[in-house]
Amino acid sequence: MKHDLSRVFPVRPITDRKRFYLLSLTWGLPMNLAGSLVAAAMLISGHKMHRFGPCFYFEHGHNWGGMDWGMFIVVNKGAESHLLSHELGHAMQNCHFGLFMPFLVGFPSGLRYWLRRLSALIGKPPKTPYDSIWFEAQATAVGSEYLKAMKKVSS
Repeated sequence: MKHDLSRVFPVRPITDRKRFYLLSLTWGLPMNLAGSLVAAAMLISGHKMHRFGPCFYFEHGHNWGGMDWGMFIVVNKGAESHLLSHELGHAMQNCHFGLFMPFLVGFPSGLRYWLRRLSALIGKPPKTPYDSIWFEAQATAVGSEYLKAMKKVSS
């Protein structure tokens, strides 16, 4: 029997920036501390910082996807809004999962990414879509919900 853990660990988009930053810098502090080190390294190495919603992102490399470090995101150059909103969804997960984020999402997501990448390199493409696991599907859904909510606010 397949379990949908997104029902056990529900996440809603946080459209209030003050609340997002408060949760990011308290409950979600571990990922943001790591993210601030990543951001400092990106700035020192000459990468430009951009904004997407309440998050800060950097572009690096080509055709690899993205990685979330709390409110700091690193994506491939020319990343489309779908990828950025997915990574923003992970930032929202960090606000909800806080200290548990690395264990519920971070490490499993990174491991899964590399296993899928290695599988493709040896000629065995993954049999399931990227969002077939709860935490990736949830990140995509929450990021999309955030963008829709913000469009309504700005209309």
